[in-house]
Amino acid sequence: MARYRRVLVKLSGGAFAGPAEFGFDKAAVDLLADELIELAQLGVQLGVMVGGGNIFRGRLAEQCGIERAEADNIGIMATVVNSLILRGAVAARGGPEVRVMTALPINAVAEPYIRLRAIKHLDKGLLVVFAAGTGQPYVTTDYPAVQRALEIRAEVLLAAKRGVDGVFTADPKRDASARRYRTVTYDDVLRQGLDVMDQAAFILARDHHLPIHIFDAGRPGALREICLGQDLGTYIGSDLSTSLADTPLPAP
Repeated sequence: MARYRRVLVKLSGGAFAGPAEFGFDKAAVDLLADELIELAQLGVQLGVMVGGGNIFRGRLAEQCGIERAEADNIGIMATVVNSLILRGAVAARGGPEVRVMTALPINAVAEPYIRLRAIKHLDKGLLVVFAAGTGQPYVTTDYPAVQRALEIRAEVLLAAKRGVDGVFTADPKRDASARRYRTVTYDDVLRQGLDVMDQAAFILARDHHLPIHIFDAGRPGALREICLGQDLGTYIGSDLSTSLADTPLPAP
């Protein structure tokens, strides 16, 4: 039996690109769809927040001389594209019905985001994909991921990272001695300046006691295993002590 009844999954745009820097990788998109379908089959109610970095990133805007507000608007539209890709992939694989809800009105392809309607969809077992972030520039998709999780009364935020299986003491791509945290408190994340998500989003999660699981988006079965209680990635919360993955758990 799943330990969570309702979750919000945060997918970066990179999760759609797989090993590539930009665009879409069929195997990566299929994996995302399969992971979500498996989770729904456990009876878990699913909300999903998607990023758009596989389509458009800030450095491209800088190269083109596009100002920040305009660039963010382009990024917002990129999240809508990813949401529709995900909806199509889940439908093609016979998954649950998917509703895309956007912070910007795009009525021809998606529903406007209305909190109580989103909750009603979840209660009926529909998979709800949240697109367009908050609908405003100067806000990453980290913040609306936490915000939507709180609004729909999710029990946890499951944050998928590309190629990184949790939170580490240092950048594991640059420091071979970096060690993964099994669990870490909100305060230790802030005190040590650990790279989890943007600080405003993280503080919002901390202030409302929303736990966060950080895991590798490319690991098959990760979402299902986490929701079944497996010790994958890094768990962040207030009801625990900070521990490293290779440190024995304390005796019960």
